[in-house]
Amino acid sequence: MPIKITHKYLVEGLVFTSYVLFAMAWVGGTASMNNIMASMHIESYASASLLSGAVTLAKIVGTFAAAYLTLKFGVKYAFLVAALLIVTGVMTPYAPNYELLLVSRFLMGLGGAFMIVYFNPIVMHWFAPEERPVINGLNAVAFNVGTAIVLWGMPSINAISGGWQQSLLVFSLASLVLALLWLLVKFEQAPSHQANAQQDAITSYSYLDGLKDGFNWAYALTYSGLLSFYICLFTFYPLAGISQSKWVIGFGIVGTIAGILYSRKQPLRLPIIRLSGLLIFLTVLGLSFGSAPWLQTLCAIVLGFCIFLPVTALVSIPHELPKMTSQKITVIFSLFWSISYLISTLVLWLFGKLVDINQGSYFASFLLITLLSATVFVGSYFLPETGQAKE
Repeated sequence: MPIKITHKYLVEGLVFTSYVLFAMAWVGGTASMNNIMASMHIESYASASLLSGAVTLAKIVGTFAAAYLTLKFGVKYAFLVAALLIVTGVMTPYAPNYELLLVSRFLMGLGGAFMIVYFNPIVMHWFAPEERPVINGLNAVAFNVGTAIVLWGMPSINAISGGWQQSLLVFSLASLVLALLWLLVKFEQAPSHQANAQQDAITSYSYLDGLKDGFNWAYALTYSGLLSFYICLFTFYPLAGISQSKWVIGFGIVGTIAGILYSRKQPLRLPIIRLSGLLIFLTVLGLSFGSAPWLQTLCAIVLGFCIFLPVTALVSIPHELPKMTSQKITVIFSLFWSISYLISTLVLWLFGKLVDINQGSYFASFLLITLLSATVFVGSYFLPETGQAKE
């Protein structure tokens, strides 16, 4: 009898670790970009920035196309495709030319974009409603865990593996092992919520339906400003002389854990989103315009905590909408991420353009991104309250 993985926590372990490894491969490649450029004799930073642009494009295209892939192959094999695309990052440290390096980063980014959408139908398929907030919170912190491991542990990892190339190779090989283990998951006969599959066969929810649904626009726009800030934080803030961004990653993990614990005790979703949104706006203001280093550090710590504190509640809202199916939730998160990444890409370009127009001054750009960071607070008034108050 062939070995099959049927325990829901083993399935979640594969999903969580797969995305942690994607983050390690992705951020590890970015952190090693100077070495990669030197090995290929690339001196143009425009060429280096094109690598980041390729992955941004992959995120937009991938998150939008993710739902289509599930309709063609089912969630299990769609997730397998995502996992195998992440493994293509194995080409990054050994690519013989710039073109192949660009392809490897694009395909790896595409795999990560697919995977982040598939978290939700997998959670919905395997876990009961009362368990989903905790699992959603764990999945939300996976990228931060991988990023933190690389930011603080890459020198040690390189020392053990023998160099940055070997480290990136190990990350990709580990992703391949998890992709092969995913084949053992007995997804077709998951032990819980089989009614969802029957409901999916009855209820159809297409991309067009999703684009017509006002909830999807409110949901994506609520997050888009925060995502735009988050990308600008690691792209432009260090260039502006604000180095406290590293604190955001570390305290983001703490904030996610706090958000999971809070969601277990308090089922209402909007209060924590609204409070966090207000604190995000105030701390972005302090980080961007504060003159004292201690104030900027304090704002970065509180900001990292508050950015991820409401994630569990925010991700749980679609799961708790009436008559939700795995097909519908896949389309919702496909649109959520693609709209958010599209807006953040435009904002990132506008941020840099404002710096150029103002002869290197970041004042107008910081003002723009601070105002946009308020979308979480403002958007919370356009989202439904899906949690049920305890009697």
